[in-house]
Amino acid sequence: MQDLTIGLIQTSIEWHNPEANRYSITKKIHKLDKKADLLVLPEMFTTGFTMEVENNSEAPNGITVDWMKELATSTGAVITGSIIIEENKKYYNRLYWVKPNGELTYYNKRHLFRMAHEEKHFTDGNDQVIVEVNGWKIKPLICYDLRFPVWSRNNNLAYDLLLYVANWPQPRISAWDALLKARAIENISYSVGVNRIGKDGTNKIYNGHSACYDYKGELLNELNEKNEIILLTLSKSDLIDYRDKFPAHLDADSFHISK
Repeated sequence: MQDLTIGLIQTSIEWHNPEANRYSITKKIHKLDKKADLLVLPEMFTTGFTMEVENNSEAPNGITVDWMKELATSTGAVITGSIIIEENKKYYNRLYWVKPNGELTYYNKRHLFRMAHEEKHFTDGNDQVIVEVNGWKIKPLICYDLRFPVWSRNNNLAYDLLLYVANWPQPRISAWDALLKARAIENISYSVGVNRIGKDGTNKIYNGHSACYDYKGELLNELNEKNEIILLTLSKSDLIDYRDKFPAHLDADSFHISK
């Protein structure tokens, strides 16, 4: 029942400037004075949330994936976050999960944000993914996925931590706060969301509120708008104890998700 130390990297993102963003993130991470097991970057952390896919996409084996592998190796932590990928003439908002040994898994965003016409530029994913670190089962999802509880549902306690990476703008931040908390309570799991800060190239403002809620919906960190890495240590034994005492999952409704 090993604890999990997680770093929430709440950062500003330079518009359409992958090199500058990789450099800035590397500097932040190497200043950490405590080792993390998992380091979480926002959605589209190299470019900002853009629909200009032709000029901002990378190949699946491109420079950012190589950078993530190098960073995972040098820190000894799993690195995750999403970038724009072109594969077989299609574009994906793809989250990579990169282990220190170079092994990687990916998740393609299921729910594309139609209010920004994301579905006109990207192909949606159909596969749910469960990844693991230090004996923890983790389900990674992306931004707009947060609004869809069925896709996030913790069937048969398949995961211990629900993880969202995002570019969630300031005008709708109250929904972000409320839904992250709700997902934790209804799934009897930790719920983590990592959002960016700053202004993007379309003048949208992002104010962070990266957060971790425990299985009871209690906030484990202060909500803020700072450019920083938030380090938190989560207890697996506390989670298991609570599930034993309050096994609401045994009364959950069964369902099937069609692709």
